[in-house]
Amino acid sequence: MATKKFKCKVCGYVHEGNEAPEKCPLCGAPKSEFEEIVEGGAAPKKKGLDTSSNAYTIIYAAVMVILVAFLLVFVSSTLKERQTANVINDTKAQILASLNIKDQADVASAYQNAVKADMLMQADGSLVPYEGEFCTGYSSEYDAGRLHVFQAEVDGQTKYVIPMNGLGLWGVIWGYIALDEDRQTVYGVYFSHASETPGLGGEIAAPLFQSRFPGKIVTSDGQVALQVLKFGKADKTSAYQIDGVTGATITSTGVNNMINKVLTSYLPFLNGACCAQQCCNEDGCEEEQNVESIED
Repeated sequence: MATKKFKCKVCGYVHEGNEAPEKCPLCGAPKSEFEEIVEGGAAPKKKGLDTSSNAYTIIYAAVMVILVAFLLVFVSSTLKERQTANVINDTKAQILASLNIKDQADVASAYQNAVKADMLMQADGSLVPYEGEFCTGYSSEYDAGRLHVFQAEVDGQTKYVIPMNGLGLWGVIWGYIALDEDRQTVYGVYFSHASETPGLGGEIAAPLFQSRFPGKIVTSDGQVALQVLKFGKADKTSAYQIDGVTGATITSTGVNNMINKVLTSYLPFLNGACCAQQCCNEDGCEEEQNVESIED
């Protein structure tokens, strides 16, 4: 019966037998210091997986991909509820900002106190309660013909908030415009963007630009009259014109187009303010008289 050969790695002694000796007879090295000598110079086969093989690499990569995918799904599902709540709170904070209610520590509570109803405008301009889940984006709602109107109360006075969406120079822009109970006078606005240039188009989200809107009138003769013009072109005495952002003509035009597009869709609601409030008298609509006095 053929025997194996084992070499002491310490002194080089070669032992023949079925297994290495418990101790090297020359240097006294323990059995663990012996290695088997394989004929032909080939290295002895290792027990277990060959970590240098292609099969091992493929199996290892597949296992890692599966583990990472599982972890991502787990983290996503675990954080989904919190992420959704954060997005909802951010949307509510934007609506509140258009009502000049800002920097609230408890946005959810402030929203509940100020916003009384989420309504949908009907073809005749009337409002009906919205029964769906709270929306965090109104572009798709607008495209689907669901025109939201938020009814709010600030300092005991009724306000209406209309969501808006459009395009700037580099991407989407959006915002909210809050109106007084007459549905004609701007109470406040909020604008934001996805990718407008900082210091230029991005300034639509800054207080300086947004502060130009309160007190302006949105319609005239039944049509949208509120305008955002190139900076320096607006008539400061006009009840309808607003200076755009300095050096951001295209983004300012985008805001103007957004306002015109969205508010035109809401004209049945905006123009229904007079009859709804019974503000007409023998001399005509009080709102129209107020606008004329501003223009004078």
